[in-house]
Amino acid sequence: MKKLILAAAAFLMTASAYADVIKVGVIGPFSGPFAIQGKNFKAGIDAYLATHGNKVGENTIEILYRDVPQPDPAQSKALAQELVVKEGVQYLTGFYFTPDAMAVTPLLEQGNVPMVIMNAATSAIVTKSPLVVRTSFTTWQTSAPMAKTARERGVEKAITVVSDYGPGVDAENAFKTTFEKEGGTVVESIRMPLSTNDFSPIMQRVRDSGAQAVFAFLPSGPTTLGFVKAYNENGLKQAGIQFLAPGDLTQESDLPAIGDAGVGILTTFHYSIAHDSPENKAFVAAAQKAIGNPAELSFPSVSAYDGMFVITKMIEATGGKQDAQKAVDAVKDLAWESPRGPVSIDPETRHITQNIYLREVAKGDDGGYYNKEIKTFEKQPDPGLAAAK
Repeated sequence: MKKLILAAAAFLMTASAYADVIKVGVIGPFSGPFAIQGKNFKAGIDAYLATHGNKVGENTIEILYRDVPQPDPAQSKALAQELVVKEGVQYLTGFYFTPDAMAVTPLLEQGNVPMVIMNAATSAIVTKSPLVVRTSFTTWQTSAPMAKTARERGVEKAITVVSDYGPGVDAENAFKTTFEKEGGTVVESIRMPLSTNDFSPIMQRVRDSGAQAVFAFLPSGPTTLGFVKAYNENGLKQAGIQFLAPGDLTQESDLPAIGDAGVGILTTFHYSIAHDSPENKAFVAAAQKAIGNPAELSFPSVSAYDGMFVITKMIEATGGKQDAQKAVDAVKDLAWESPRGPVSIDPETRHITQNIYLREVAKGDDGGYYNKEIKTFEKQPDPGLAAAK
């Protein structure tokens, strides 16, 4: 396989000197239970191309999509290899699940291809290859501010409940480390298999723990919706146990199904569809048109939109030629006004620095639900990178 990739890389480096079509391979969940996240990748990409065009200088961007319905590192790696070797892509992007992104990082230097992460949220991914750039977020970045918020609101004892995989463990560690540093106590930490869909026994453990709040993290999708419903149906809200989480658990596409039971839930996150800025209003209009059903628009769309901005800057810097290291070096310290607010790429870590917002689920005048931003934690780096080393 190594010889095959190296041969393909040599071919592509020669071919790219005269090619005017730059292929971008997008790996994500475009079918199955997480298909809405793939739809959001595509909506963000389509919105960018619709508003900025598909050309960079004389080069035309062509998008190739590959489907990984659920976390599957072997399939992700095989598809990435196919995209690089057979299709001649110069950039790999997408990656909703951390294990899928991790599996591809060993191919990047061999294939002379950068990876732009549009979602996968484990801090350590950027340490696995110097050719990884992130335009999404990490669970450390979004979870640590929630621990500070909990202490500010008088929570002394908390319990954590997370899915047992990279981002879940990161979220648990981020909350626990920060909460205890601020003087709180985590009375118990529960890790659930990713396949868990019956949350009633866990809710009973939360009630029995004596905690004043539960901090939760699960990958956005059917499981998060089920978890929030279980929190309400098992009486935790009525018992006064506060629900705290990063914003994955209240993505906008799930709010209609959660309904009034979600009103008041606090989350910390990098983006809300309701973010009030001219850039976001323009983005939402384009992305809602691209996705077709406006109610399905959610947070992966903005990372995809910004990911395409970063890729176009890479293409611009390399003149369309295949030079992964030059492409990545060109966007170190890149800063711009995103639909989510001011952002930049840290030159040392290649991770995105951005505002994190405290949001509260609210009901609008039109009867719909949204994440209302009520506080800003400005220019947040990724505190998880220190833990990842």
